Amino acid sequence: MNLCVDQGNTNIKAGIFNADKLIETFVFPSVEWKTLFDLKTHFPIDACIVSSVKSQQQNFISIFRQEFKQCIELNFSTKIPVNNLYKTPETLGNDRLAAVIGAQTLQPDTDLLVIDAGTAITYDFIDAQQNFYGGNIAAGINLRLKALNAFTDRLPLIELQEDCPFPGIDTRSAILSGAIYGIVFEIDGYINELKIKYPKLSTFLTGGSIFYFENKLKNAIFAEKNLVLIGLNRILQYNVQK
Repeated sequence: MNLCVDQGNTNIKAGIFNADKLIETFVFPSVEWKTLFDLKTHFPIDACIVSSVKSQQQNFISIFRQEFKQCIELNFSTKIPVNNLYKTPETLGNDRLAAVIGAQTLQPDTDLLVIDAGTAITYDFIDAQQNFYGGNIAAGINLRLKALNAFTDRLPLIELQEDCPFPGIDTRSAILSGAIYGIVFEIDGYINELKIKYPKLSTFLTGGSIFYFENKLKNAIFAEKNLVLIGLNRILQYNVQK
């Protein structure tokens, strides 16, 4: 069994895999020794991979290295099963790379757009020949709502909810609809633009905010909330095989 750990900007998500099958997921605000003890007690974990988007992460990763003999830290020098053509691989977010590899694992030999809607929204592209080129980074939905409140005098901070009228019918719904549908049109725009050159493009949507958008899009997408974990498991398998 493999343990895959993704430390994001907000939470830590972990997945237990039996070979290729994801059998359990967990979300933690932080990881302590008791957390790992409980995981090791319930699952016969053979290997571990840890990914973090935090700038200060060595203490976090050292916890896992002390507990597991086979423990890989995902960084720009880690061997991966795709061709990374990103010009500055040392600055590439681990979650972006793992999500792309997760999508490629689920749908190989396909041109793929991978959208991760979290604190930030990332748009990444990998072609059918497994060449990862990079993508774009935009503000996530909560960042947009907070920015409207922080940088204006009179716009309130709106609580996020899934349903909103389009167009907005008052200030509250105008802000909420502007944020949600702005992202919906943004996603459809990326898909439509890439389909001009890659007509067989498939799109994967992942991240903590996907349910705000997936049913509002005009284009067909694959929604997979565990895409990063699936990618981490594939990277771990690739390195253990080495």
